Amino acid sequence: MNVQAIRAKLQLLANPAQAVSLQRFFKTGPGDYGEGDRFIGVRVPQLRQLVKQFTETPRKDIQVLLRSPIHEERLLALLLMVQRFQRAREKEREALYRCYLASTRYINNWDLVDASAEHIVGAWLRDKSRQPLYTLARSASVWERRIAIIATFHFIKQGEYGETLHLAACLMSDSHDLIHKAAGWMLREVGKRAPEAEEKFLNQHYREMPRTMLRYAIERFPEKKRQDYLKGRVGPTN
Repeated sequence: MNVQAIRAKLQLLANPAQAVSLQRFFKTGPGDYGEGDRFIGVRVPQLRQLVKQFTETPRKDIQVLLRSPIHEERLLALLLMVQRFQRAREKEREALYRCYLASTRYINNWDLVDASAEHIVGAWLRDKSRQPLYTLARSASVWERRIAIIATFHFIKQGEYGETLHLAACLMSDSHDLIHKAAGWMLREVGKRAPEAEEKFLNQHYREMPRTMLRYAIERFPEKKRQDYLKGRVGPTN
């Protein structure tokens, strides 16, 4: 399948009413984080079905889609990259990873990051230096900072939590709510697997954590414990 054929398939699935709803949901209005993004109204399950049809799409065509002004085309490109990365050998994996990092200006909404960062950036860095994550975490781009913390989901699933905890600490001073939510989510994922690791982090940092990050991190705690954290009743040695 070439780019033209893929775009034709997407247009067949387009739903204008759904597009309007998605543009509101993903904050595409003036001054919003997704300002100017364009949707055609194709749902994620439909895009995932298309990935199965377009498995052999050349990387150059995937890159064309990733640079599209249409949100669903960019998301489909990222899903194709993930699928390709997972079955590729080392050389092509590296090429996909480098392509991804060279294209972050197009990975410019939270769903695009969340569908791809752990599967490409996290997976590539699993047995390598993690320094690129700290470079991303210091970026002026909110999306690159989100890529940094969401990429660690791959490590979490492998039972490795240190990078998530270090990056969450680095991002506590971040000004953007989307980073607070992402870091809190990753802390919660650590807690699902290693409650003691999450609670040790929280006991050290919860008083200075952004409120949204804390709320996301403790979302699944028993109500009394949640309230203890929210009201500052947890001691530093707990």
